[in-house]
Amino acid sequence: MEIAAFHPWSPRSHFIAYALNSTLPFVPKNYVHWVETPESHLYSADIPGVRREEVSVEVEDSRYLIIRAESTEDPSRSFHRKFRLPGQVDVDGISAEYAAGVLKVTVPRSFVRRGFFIDPADVSPDTNFLARAA
Repeated sequence: MEIAAFHPWSPRSHFIAYALNSTLPFVPKNYVHWVETPESHLYSADIPGVRREEVSVEVEDSRYLIIRAESTEDPSRSFHRKFRLPGQVDVDGISAEYAAGVLKVTVPRSFVRRGFFIDPADVSPDTNFLARAA
């Protein structure tokens, strides 16, 4: 097996040098930071140059969090992200604030277990059960 020699002028060496010497990480334009705490899930996004009226936070089907920013003046500042909400969250307690170009969305956790109940009157007599409750 032959090992390729290192060439200081190759594109690969420039990329490695940039990655090692770079102090600023590359952050995409539509990046949303997510942090999980014991009480809630926190989403934050930098959306500079967008007015408060142009930002919307929606919940779809109690499963998805949608963050939108539609800039009427500059279409390049438009922003759209969709996240699947984790289990056991309080959908009614979601709050959002937008100040100084930063959007912060708080999704509180719900510690209430949601079970299901089957009314015995709704079960037909022909239903076969694998196990019976004691």
